[in-house]
Amino acid sequence: MSEGTLIIGGGIVGLGIGWRLAQRGEPVTVLERGEAGREASSASAGLLAPATEVHYQEDLNLALGLESIGMYGEFVAELESVTGEPVDYRREGAIAIALTADDAADLKDLYEYQRARKLPVRWLSGDGVRELEPGISSFATAGIQCDMDHQVDPRRLVHAMRTAFVKAGGTLLEHTEVTGMRINGGPPAVRAGEREYTARRLVIAAGAWSGLLPGLPEAVRPPVRPVKGQALSLRSHQPEFLRHLVRTPRCYMGPKSDGRIVVGATVEEMGFNRDLTAGGMYELLRAAWEALPGVYELPIQEMWCGFRPGSRDNGPILGESRIPGVFVATGHFRNGILFAPVTAHYMSRLILEGDLPEALKPFSPLRFSA
Repeated sequence: MSEGTLIIGGGIVGLGIGWRLAQRGEPVTVLERGEAGREASSASAGLLAPATEVHYQEDLNLALGLESIGMYGEFVAELESVTGEPVDYRREGAIAIALTADDAADLKDLYEYQRARKLPVRWLSGDGVRELEPGISSFATAGIQCDMDHQVDPRRLVHAMRTAFVKAGGTLLEHTEVTGMRINGGPPAVRAGEREYTARRLVIAAGAWSGLLPGLPEAVRPPVRPVKGQALSLRSHQPEFLRHLVRTPRCYMGPKSDGRIVVGATVEEMGFNRDLTAGGMYELLRAAWEALPGVYELPIQEMWCGFRPGSRDNGPILGESRIPGVFVATGHFRNGILFAPVTAHYMSRLILEGDLPEALKPFSPLRFSA
């Protein structure tokens, strides 16, 4: 009889679920077509900003984000203790700023929306913004401070997750691309290369590629699409150049402990086109310079793009499919790093115990069924 759980996708979501399952003694194998964590997980800026990044009509996402960030401190402490790998978890908080009159009006609306949801935010004058971040432009007229929003280095995080998963007894098979599968009422079987892998349970966690897996039945296939994001990093040798996560209407800037400042990110419906464009880089650099003029002198360290897995309603797709024993965990869009702890916690519980937590019910794969 087939045993254990097979996970397709070795990003932060697949590794997180696999880690929690392996900790509980479940035999787990993760199949990853490339290198673990090298797609959307590593392309992220590592923002943990449910309050600063809240979007209208996404209250369900906000609730899940608030629960997940409440888990982050303990999650990181456990991960670092198990692996000995620091993940640059930073708690300085975030500031959203306005640079024009229109920006200020929009920011005021956002502030009222945040306050209505009892988020711990504080309104700042332009001078108040510069008291916290002296390098911010004199054109900044207002801001919102939120100390509960944090950030992490996503590349360090996903590497630590990889280490933790393997240390817990999980099996990670990289460069193992799925070429077909058989799901017909018996134990799920997945073909990759010359081998066929069977398991008692199957988890689809392949990010933006989740809907493209060959042989996946329509009853399981999640409606996800790639949403391209271009980003870049600058190098600063001044520790106090930027301390907080700073968001403007046109970009965000996240300082990392190694001196990088990550600037992002475009939102493009371009399929899986990996081209870095002059227009995309120009808009990001211009937006960063408008907010923080000192970036003009900083060297560019790296430019990249990634593909966020977007669903039809921008919410994650989490839960058991219409086929028993086949689970879906994708569609995290902008929030894959933020949602990592809560996704791993609740999905592992659902897989092992069959218990559907209240927090996951709004995000069921079944919500897209006609």
